[in-house]
Amino acid sequence: MEQQHLETLLSAVARGDISPSLAVRQLAQSTLEDSLSGLTLDTQRAMRTGLGEVVFAQSKSNEALLGAVSGLHQDGSPVLATRVSPEQGELLTQSFPQGRYWPMTRLFLLPQRLPDGSSAAPLELGPPWPQQGDILVVTAGAADIPVAAEAYGALRFWGRSCGLITDVGVAGLHRLTPHLPALRAARCVIAVAGMEGALPSVLAGLLRCPLLAVPTSVGYGVGAGGRAALSTMLCSCVPGVAVVNIDNGFGAAAFAAKMVQAANGADGDAQSAG
Repeated sequence: MEQQHLETLLSAVARGDISPSLAVRQLAQSTLEDSLSGLTLDTQRAMRTGLGEVVFAQSKSNEALLGAVSGLHQDGSPVLATRVSPEQGELLTQSFPQGRYWPMTRLFLLPQRLPDGSSAAPLELGPPWPQQGDILVVTAGAADIPVAAEAYGALRFWGRSCGLITDVGVAGLHRLTPHLPALRAARCVIAVAGMEGALPSVLAGLLRCPLLAVPTSVGYGVGAGGRAALSTMLCSCVPGVAVVNIDNGFGAAAFAAKMVQAANGADGDAQSAG
């Protein structure tokens, strides 16, 4: 929103011409347009939905990618970009040296700009990862870690309490046992699995909390591309399992973040602004 428009809106509230709630609704609909790169940035999405706009880097031109990140960061807000290629990561790191690119997760995180003009400390996405939190991400195998780490990184960006437990799939189910206390204390679990995709059903049969299943494109033959894991998860006989798209760690993180936020009520809404 342009400064002049914002000042006009706030002056109208001060005069009593419009109510504060109407002003909030108008602010929530404001966008930032960049005709040169074809962008219409939804700068107030967090006000409406609880989660701010995230930049999807895949298939974007360099101009559009830089325009999106700089536009969302113009007021000092932190910015998250997903599905960032190594070449795009290098471009963003050069353009925004205060940011951080994690090739494994394909995430680029630009920290908040502080009032004194400096930047907040960049997030560290590990490893080692914490193995407890309100939201726990669990992988069946080590090959599933990139998708799981994408979910973990997004949750960290949104300020959620989260952890990441890796390589505890059904090929060696005894590996899950030491983590059961932390899993049972979690408010939501994201289970990430390729191959036959059995781990979400196992976890859902052990835990009280909601479970989100993420199929990955890890596997051989008919399992390649993640469709076998997707079918297994959609056909789970255990109630309380929701399934997102193949390799969609970010989507699972967004759903889990909003679920916990809704459970928190007003406190969660206030926390999401960070």
